[in-house]
Amino acid sequence: MRFLPADEGLQTTFREVMAGVATPVSVVTSMADGLPHGSTVSAFTSLSMDPPMVLVSLDRNSGLLALIRQAGRFGINILGATQSSVALAFAKKGGPGKFNGMRWNVDHGVPRLPGAPGWLACTVAEMVDGGDHVVVLGNVAVAETAAGEPLTYHGRAFGTHAVLDAVS
Repeated sequence: MRFLPADEGLQTTFREVMAGVATPVSVVTSMADGLPHGSTVSAFTSLSMDPPMVLVSLDRNSGLLALIRQAGRFGINILGATQSSVALAFAKKGGPGKFNGMRWNVDHGVPRLPGAPGWLACTVAEMVDGGDHVVVLGNVAVAETAAGEPLTYHGRAFGTHAVLDAVS
């Protein structure tokens, strides 16, 4: 599939529109040669309930994407409102060094960050090209949840969800 490059004005406006969309913040992880790798992503969502599936979008030049392609599995650590420092640490370039000073363990063959209110271990179902990114479709093998407010990203800033008063 071939995509035409967008003009600069459209890209700028599109970036502004997307900054206005609140998204969950997650760290996607995988293992290679016994070393953990991970990156912060906000392009993650559920896809299907039957079977349970998710999708995550990764830059096609991402080292993590290459590792997930090779390993065939990945983890999604859905971060909580108190984990913005974790999100920032994993948003940097750096391979397995991102895990330095972080608590983590291997769960179902992929790195897991304790304290995240949501955890999914997935196997790769399919990878779909999408412009400068690749959408990874994952079959959920394990799903766990814990108490905690979600970390969200909106307007280029971290925050969390607030419940509105019911309208009658």
